[in-house]
Amino acid sequence: MNTREWHGHGMGRAAALVGCTALVLSLTGTAAQAGGRDLGREVLAARDGWASQGTGTTGGSAADAQHVYTVTTWDQFRAALKDGGSAPKIIKVKGMIDAVSQGCEAFEAEGYDFQKYLAAYDPAVWGHDKPVSGEQEDLRAASAANQDKAIKATVPANTTIVGVGKNSGILGGSLQIRGVDNVILRNLTIEAPVDCFPQWDPTDDNKTGAWNSEYDGVVVYGSTHVWIDHNTLTDGRHPDSSLPSYFGKIYQQHDGLVDVVRGADHVTVSWNSFEDHDKTMLIGNSDSAAATDAGKLRVTLHHNRFEGIVERAPRVRFGQVDSYNNHFVITKGQKFGYVYGIGKDSRLVAEHNAVTLAQGISPAKILKKWMEAPLTATDNYVNGKLTDLIAVHNAEIPEETLQSGAGWTPTLRTKVHSPKAVPGIVDARSGAGRLC
Repeated sequence: MNTREWHGHGMGRAAALVGCTALVLSLTGTAAQAGGRDLGREVLAARDGWASQGTGTTGGSAADAQHVYTVTTWDQFRAALKDGGSAPKIIKVKGMIDAVSQGCEAFEAEGYDFQKYLAAYDPAVWGHDKPVSGEQEDLRAASAANQDKAIKATVPANTTIVGVGKNSGILGGSLQIRGVDNVILRNLTIEAPVDCFPQWDPTDDNKTGAWNSEYDGVVVYGSTHVWIDHNTLTDGRHPDSSLPSYFGKIYQQHDGLVDVVRGADHVTVSWNSFEDHDKTMLIGNSDSAAATDAGKLRVTLHHNRFEGIVERAPRVRFGQVDSYNNHFVITKGQKFGYVYGIGKDSRLVAEHNAVTLAQGISPAKILKKWMEAPLTATDNYVNGKLTDLIAVHNAEIPEETLQSGAGWTPTLRTKVHSPKAVPGIVDARSGAGRLC
């Protein structure tokens, strides 16, 4: 690959900026620069969360000139990821690059017809006692396989991916960080992938049926030392409110924004903005994954902003998760389930966070018990008031009593702000284009 500066057309969504000077990146040369800064060469600071443990996280900071790329299309991006194997590399994403620019129709297998699919598997015809099968299901699966190959991008070890300017990133692609070490993602706007071919499962949801979708914006699967920093992750142009319903159920086309699963370890997620999404973040994706997940899934979440999220911020299994100085904003009229999901053998520490709840939403809903596991939840403020999240949960939902005391004390923290100051600090500085 001889060309290091690729050009093309991209479209973007400008982000509002409050109280923080916008990150202005150079559009020339081989490095993404903010004034004198070179984002591609920056590494995770010492003691900045679990990703700083051991060898730390340096990404592609040591890349030579032949492994620094500027990309403006999805094909260029995937080619750059493959070039040079696991040699350190820096990839600058310039503009919004679209993984599905050709539209869902381009992935359809010959003979697939959604109207025929609906007719074949209508519960009035098919019932609720068995999974769907037959010609149209086979063609749906083939169509889904076509999309899978097109929208996934495999990120190798020792890679830094940075957005250029305050409005660069990926539309509809899924970043797969699988079985590798030492990856950095920064300053990217990531619009969640849309599953073009959700599957109808008539046996789901207590045999009332549900549409199940694939594809997360970012998947950290069995990987170590991953730093996800100053990104904006959102449903963007395709909010759940725009999705139709079939068989009386939402035609769900989104999965997660960031999932950390299957033995992944030493991950720091900092200063990101998670916006307008349902299943936001899963840490551990199965109760039966103890063989891979026990003793791993150590993740730090700090100074992130969550607004318009429904659930999983995060939902945790097995992991020692440190969540501090985050701001959770639950807006009036939005669908809302919970913030923190307490799952099998998890050891969550949630401290010094701020929660802004719309009127009429009880603080008891911030925590959700899925299985018995102790957690620490101290010095958290709800609407500016110190609130014992465990106590209010147990008082209002006694059938799901939570145990206090995660049994460990986080030590890998840099600056810890007062939770009273968190909304102002985090709202001003989280997300793409807001590195200060």
